[in-house]
Amino acid sequence: MDLQNKAATIQCWVAQYTDTLFQWAWHKTSDKVLAEDLVQDTFLSAVESFHTFQGKSQPKTWLFSILNFKIANHFRKCFKMPEVSWQDELLQHGDDLIESFFDENGHWRMNKIPKDNWQDADLHLLDNPEFATVLNNCMDKLPKHWFSALHLKYLEAKSGEEICQELQISTTNFWQIIHRAKLQLRKCLDVHWFK
Repeated sequence: MDLQNKAATIQCWVAQYTDTLFQWAWHKTSDKVLAEDLVQDTFLSAVESFHTFQGKSQPKTWLFSILNFKIANHFRKCFKMPEVSWQDELLQHGDDLIESFFDENGHWRMNKIPKDNWQDADLHLLDNPEFATVLNNCMDKLPKHWFSALHLKYLEAKSGEEICQELQISTTNFWQIIHRAKLQLRKCLDVHWFK
């Protein structure tokens, strides 16, 4: 394929698939700017490796496979950021967080005991746009490593085993991160929504 046809094909794909790719990236990352960057990177990679596209799959399928790789790579990089290790985050945030919910014997503090009717009363909270905004703000306040683990588990519905492989952590570390991230989310939601 000559250069002119390649450019025309890529332009057609950009016009046809940008919105769909962006919506998917935004859904996966919950970050509009990051989603835009990932879609741009997807098209740059498509241009660079256009010669490998053999037409055995639809262009949309090929572009989505590139985008999904970019998204997974982003979460891997976030989880491996060198400036603060996940161990440092656990040490920095974990003890204070646990102490705020539990006493020295490991029992719930009286004012922090979960309400029995919490799930029944708020069954449709995720359908409430105001709650969704508060939840997103609370998730954005989590350390990046905690956010990545929660996002992969609850928003992408990946198994613990898959997440441990993707983030290259042990099962014990994964469950510790999930537990502390959920406690932090609960604390934030208690302050900004339930009280």
